[in-house]
Amino acid sequence: MFTGIVEEVGRLVRVETGAQSATVTVGAGAVLEGAQVGDSILTAGVCLTLTNLRRDRFSADVQPETLRRTTLGEKAPGSPVNLERSLTLRSRLGGHFVAGHVDGVGAVKRLEPVGNAIVVTLEAPKEVTQASVDQGSIAVDGVSLTIVKVDGGELKVSLIPHTAAVTTLGRLRPRARVNLEADLIGKYVYAFLTRVGGREPPAAVGRGGLTWEKLGEAGFL
Repeated sequence: MFTGIVEEVGRLVRVETGAQSATVTVGAGAVLEGAQVGDSILTAGVCLTLTNLRRDRFSADVQPETLRRTTLGEKAPGSPVNLERSLTLRSRLGGHFVAGHVDGVGAVKRLEPVGNAIVVTLEAPKEVTQASVDQGSIAVDGVSLTIVKVDGGELKVSLIPHTAAVTTLGRLRPRARVNLEADLIGKYVYAFLTRVGGREPPAAVGRGGLTWEKLGEAGFL
């Protein structure tokens, strides 16, 4: 589990691609302090397990499902990647709960300077938008951000100068592809609302099922 607060920007050193899977080697520094083989590091929003460790880099295996669902297979050596170690019970939770399980790949549609911020409009798959709400949280390439607006198949997020400076998001350009992970709690709520699975809903849901309208009437939205 992670928080979406990037510790450093590393560099992709090498990508060894097989028939369906790959091994990546990433140059890093701060996130390797105290690290051991078997630990997890959030890499561009993807939870990777360390399989090999050196003083200034780590390697990890990337399975076929990860290559299919994320941008890792598209990255070339030299590409910058956001890095974060998994949290501990003593960690500050400065962002939100991020699992490193990417829900889909989005694309940058527009970047608009607004005051000291940059508002980024993203085209996002329904797997992400359907579980997202205005002022909710989302992880973009592993960075915890607040959603400004959900509008159909688009999401707007806002970058403050610090976030733009210390993560890869300050390098975003139109049509850039990014890994997106919807808020973990939001995904469970959405699944509860939509996957009754043919059985009787819990008594608390009431007749007709639990809906967004009923949640709003109860003051949850």
